[in-house]
Amino acid sequence: MICAVASVRYDSHMTAKDHDSILEGVHVLDGGMATELEHLGANIDGPLWSAHVLEDSPEKIVAVHREYIAAGADCIETASYQVSRMGYAEYGLAPERADAALLRSVELAREAVAEFPDRRVLVAASLGPYGAALHNGAEYHGNYGVGFAELVAFHRARIEVLAGAGADVLAFETLPSLEEARAIGEALAPWPQLAAWFCFTCNDERHVAHGELLRDCAAVVAHFPQTLAIGVNCTHPALMPALIGELRKASDKPVVVYPNSGEGWDAVARCWTGTGDPASFGAQAAEWFAAGAQIVGGCCRTRPAHIRLVAEAAPQS
Repeated sequence: MICAVASVRYDSHMTAKDHDSILEGVHVLDGGMATELEHLGANIDGPLWSAHVLEDSPEKIVAVHREYIAAGADCIETASYQVSRMGYAEYGLAPERADAALLRSVELAREAVAEFPDRRVLVAASLGPYGAALHNGAEYHGNYGVGFAELVAFHRARIEVLAGAGADVLAFETLPSLEEARAIGEALAPWPQLAAWFCFTCNDERHVAHGELLRDCAAVVAHFPQTLAIGVNCTHPALMPALIGELRKASDKPVVVYPNSGEGWDAVARCWTGTGDPASFGAQAAEWFAAGAQIVGGCCRTRPAHIRLVAEAAPQS
């Protein structure tokens, strides 16, 4: 999509009534950040994943954003999924350093968007779940062993930093449970003017990773004043049609889906298995749009080739 208008930017006077226009005409999200950073030669083997690159090679972050916009993305996500004070503290890094990384991730995304002055491209601040900061894969089951108040505090610390950072949307993603979604709603309460989407990770056609019905999760977050859209990410592509149906039954919010490539991760051998064919992904994207998704992108192992074909399948507006 190409149009000669600037990206919507938030200020402290915006209200929930202004939210409806933010996603207007937006259909294509970007693809995997870490996958593309690896392709560019970045080292993301550490526990902080692509957050390392924010400090060591920020030009690679901009390059990834640039590639996805050129491929047709109307919205790009910042390289901040793994950034949190708690996660940084585990490796002896000061909380101020985590905060600076969050802000830097938005700056780099804005830098890339500025290279396309005739395109309207949103910036979504990527915010992973509590489990991402544990560095043990807990986001894929949600059994954290912590209380509700601790979840609220974890998310509120990052929201406070990003509230005035210039992102168009806060993208809470790979959420495994209803409890964590509720905690984010509580954490967001002081900032009703912000816009957010909530994306869950699912293991089957009806349930989020922790076991609750996706339909129930969507119904709860739909009532938060900040909620722009609700969706699913980091989930197998084959599950998307059914999950889109569940989301549409639960609320009238726009649906956003960005599954992984279809490949599987072998935790023992520490390698990816299967194949992730961009052409197949693009064909499936057309089906997801037809099923009612407004925004489609990619998660793990997807690349600009995947997003280019998603853009070709997207509605023209």
